[in-house]
Amino acid sequence: MNKKIVLLGSGELGKEFVIAAQRLGQTVIAVDSYDNAPAMQVADGREVINMLDGDALDKLVEKHKPDFIVPEIEAIRTERFYDYEKQGYTIIPSAKAANFTMNRKSIRDLAAKDLGLKTANYRYATSAETLQKAVKEVGIPCVVKPLMSSSGKGQSTIKTPDDIQRAWEYSQAGSRGDVAEVIVESFVNFNYEITLLTVTQRDGETLFCPPVGHRQERGDYQESWQPATMEDAHLKTAQEMAAKVTAALGGAGLWGVEFFVGDDGVYFSELSPRPHDTGMVTLANTQNYNEFELHLRAVLGLPIKEITQERIGASAVILATKDSDNPSFTGIENIAAASKCDFRLFGKPTSRPYRRMGVVVTYDELNGDIKKVTERAKELAAKVTVN
Repeated sequence: MNKKIVLLGSGELGKEFVIAAQRLGQTVIAVDSYDNAPAMQVADGREVINMLDGDALDKLVEKHKPDFIVPEIEAIRTERFYDYEKQGYTIIPSAKAANFTMNRKSIRDLAAKDLGLKTANYRYATSAETLQKAVKEVGIPCVVKPLMSSSGKGQSTIKTPDDIQRAWEYSQAGSRGDVAEVIVESFVNFNYEITLLTVTQRDGETLFCPPVGHRQERGDYQESWQPATMEDAHLKTAQEMAAKVTAALGGAGLWGVEFFVGDDGVYFSELSPRPHDTGMVTLANTQNYNEFELHLRAVLGLPIKEITQERIGASAVILATKDSDNPSFTGIENIAAASKCDFRLFGKPTSRPYRRMGVVVTYDELNGDIKKVTERAKELAAKVTVN
């Protein structure tokens, strides 16, 4: 049971995964492009490398010879994973899953063209000129996203033709890695959006967490709540879609599968082959296992019999408002003094405007009011200032 895990990416999600791994006696080497990243602060070892440098990645794997390689971010030379699998290493969830989902083009074409899932109308563009053509084909308004990015970086909405050049420049500034291409999506008139946390097991059935609702700004989540209220038929459709796409990608682990839900049905949006930021609501112990514990158990091949909703909950992010090389917090006592709530400070060594620095979680009994629980999370998070 004492396995060595190399964690590629050491942000706040990775930190909670490491904590879950430590509780079950695992050894974790946390890797990122900068030192003292959140997951490094609780891991057994750390490495600082450029994960887009394939040679550096090869040397890292050869040095540690891990039982499991667990990606946590997009900016990785994921094509190397196929070779690692041939050498006998286990990639989580799989080399194909990591490679496809690190690039929006691969996963969108798999979902829409190969599997026939319902998605927004979309095109690709590799320059400001081809973006003009793509926007004309999908129509205005539309959304532009870099093929490689996370947390809304580089994402913007085009509302008029005058926005196109600005959207291209913003996408390139927010793109991760060396991929300049963007995806252009028609605007889906949705009523709400959800994340369906999905667990695939090595020797067991695919399981689904209760749906997580969330709200975004600048392409990044601000609040999430569980369970999201949705029609049974739409939930069943989302589960069928999630099962289909995760089966096509293969492997074991927890996935964050995002959907839009509108009057005309359920649209597949995106997929992450790892714990999802909106799933931090599970830190409120809304389930029998939080999303990080589920991911770890699936990685280790431990059987997960069921996922049960234990109470309702919500999360709200604590954002920085300025640049700092030594961020500090004021107002934490407001959360500590409140009932039915908790918080996490991620330990990021620097801050910048809109950087996620912590999260507040609130909860209530199963018969509680999810709207009130969510509002309380927002109100408490607003009482904290990052200095």
